[in-house]
Amino acid sequence: MPDSVRVSVVHDTPPSVPDFTQWPSFPFEGDLRVKQLDDPVPVEPPRKGEGLRECTACNAPDDAYIWVGERWRVRAMDRPTGLPMVLILESRTHLDLGDLPNLLAAELGVMTVRLERAIRSLDGVARVHVNRWGDGSAHLHMWFLARPYGRLQLRGTFLSLWDSILPPISEAQWRENLALVAAWLAEFGGRPLAEPPRIQWQAPSSLLAQSAAADAAAAAAEAVSVIEAAAEIPEPASDASSDTDTDRDTATDGDTETDRDTDTDRGTDTGTGPTATDPATGTAATTDPITEPTSGPAPGPADAAGTDGRTATAAATGTPPTGNLSTSEDTPTPR
Repeated sequence: MPDSVRVSVVHDTPPSVPDFTQWPSFPFEGDLRVKQLDDPVPVEPPRKGEGLRECTACNAPDDAYIWVGERWRVRAMDRPTGLPMVLILESRTHLDLGDLPNLLAAELGVMTVRLERAIRSLDGVARVHVNRWGDGSAHLHMWFLARPYGRLQLRGTFLSLWDSILPPISEAQWRENLALVAAWLAEFGGRPLAEPPRIQWQAPSSLLAQSAAADAAAAAAEAVSVIEAAAEIPEPASDASSDTDTDRDTATDGDTETDRDTDTDRGTDTGTGPTATDPATGTAATTDPITEPTSGPAPGPADAAGTDGRTATAAATGTPPTGNLSTSEDTPTPR
């Protein structure tokens, strides 16, 4: 019996590039050639989670995911990529697609629809590609890739390649998209773990300029209010000012004389006004009554003496005079 013959399907010369390299969606151009195909191996190496290899999904804590439920978890990439959203749906139990029991198989369909709708609800997303390869890990994981709206070159088979070619989206937009998808899934149960982007408390220059303008306006308003308040206070007439200055000088003289001979003043207050000792002659002198200019009749001797004593006492002690003083005595009337 003749020995079996192995026929190699590898061409001696690489074949020409296929037609899809001319498609608009193909991300490369220029001179291309097909790689040499390696010979098949007799035994494939174990995937992650097979044999002695640890399972990354089983060892990952819930904090590494954007949403977690009782039997399913959803995780994102560790950083923004070129597409608006790339997510992976995983089962909690270490099972592959063909190993799912009926309950999880049914839930996989429901979870696929929910996650596709959540991603498609994001702004700028036209379609969601759902893929399952399973060559890298034995733990079931489904890929969800969002195609940007209007990017017709990204349609079809090569979307996953474009994800690595396009410049990454901003981290703020990426985190906001993650939070929206997690909140969508949480409406049906589970726990959202993705947080929206943090607010940058550093105010931009425009806000600083607005703040400075507001402070300047407030200072100007305060200055105007002070000026207006000063304008509302009437200034006294010149005669009244002169009379007031005279009264202040007289009261000051009385205070000075009273300080010179305090004991004499305290012991000889007879109601006719305080007395003081003249430094030059050494004789006691009676201080003239201090009267306020009024438009009414002059007070009598008793009134003058009483008023004089109260005024001098107030000037010496710093306390207001007591008694029934008329309004004309308290407020000078300008002439």
